[in-house]
Formats: sequence, structure tokens, C-alpha cells
Amino acid sequence: MDVRQTELPGVVVFAPRVFADARGFFAETWHEARYRAAGLDARFVQDNRSRSRRGVVRGLHFQEPQAQGKLVQAVRGRVFDVAVDLRRGSPHFGRWVGVELSDDNHWQLWIPEGFAHGFMALSDEADVLYKCTAAYAPEHEHTIHWRDPDIAIAWPDPGVEPIVSARDAAGTRLAQAKILPRYEGTP
Repeated sequence: MDVRQTELPGVVVFAPRVFADARGFFAETWHEARYRAAGLDARFVQDNRSRSRRGVVRGLHFQEPQAQGKLVQAVRGRVFDVAVDLRRGSPHFGRWVGVELSDDNHWQLWIPEGFAHGFMALSDEADVLYKCTAAYAPEHEHTIHWRDPDIAIAWPDPGVEPIVSARDAAGTRLAQAKILPRYEGTP
């Protein structure tokens, strides 16, 4: 497995080894001891799967309290996946990193607790798997607007008008967010 640090400390790309031949491929997508040795010591309690069509934007979501760390992977199609540091007092507060995840590259993006997560589907259909460190708690879920100009994510052009849920379209700007996680050091 190849481990790639991003510009945001704690946000990591994992590129599993893929064994391909004429039959298809095999890739190990989770092995607790191997990931722990690579620096990811997480206990996952919930797995989720979403399907989106081209141009769908989901996010920027986070939970506080009951924060979730997420290991995200596109198992069908392509997405531009984003993590935003929301931890008040962090030297990287408000900064983002984006990575293209696809069924071709098999990459996984680790998004630690204290970060918002979102993505844009770039292929006709995209299936995304999320391994989460805390259960979904709708009473603690919050949304930062995906086009917050203070964060200024450079979203790619999906070739269609972005499709956003009413909840995500009504997301709060980071500067107005009343509930945010606190920085307690690098994850």
C-alpha cells in the first residue's frame, strides 16, 4: 500500500496494491493492522454507500459533537473528493484539499474528525463507500456551503450544471458557523 500525505496534516491518500490480470483485479481495501502500521488507527462502526450521477455535489458535511472520521473510496466511476479543516484554532483552519477518487485508481481518502467532507461526481454514475468512526447522528450533522467563497474550493467542471440537495444549498458559510470542532493538535 502506498501512503500519500496531503497538504493538510492528517488527511491522507491510501493507494492499495491492485493485482490485475485477464480476469479482473483484486485489492485489499481494509486490513486493520496494515492501516495502523501506515498511521491510521481507527475503529469503524458504520459503512455507507452513495450513488450519484454526473454533477451531483454532496457536502460539505460534518458532525459536531459525535465527530466522524471517514475513509472514502469511489468503487464505481469518478469523484472529486474534498476535505476542509474546520477545527477552530488550527493553523490550517478553512483550508481544503481535493483528490480525484475513481474505480481506476482505487485510492482511498482518510478524512479525520474535525474536517468537513464533500464530493462532486465526475462520471455518469459514481458509487462512493464511506467507512465511518462514529454512527450517523442527524441531530449533530451540519453543512458548510459547498461554494463558500472564503474556502474557495476549485471544483472541477463536471460538464453539467451542478446538482445540489436543498439542505446542501442552504449550507452555512464557515464564517457564520456556530458549531465547529476545536483544534487539539494534528490528528
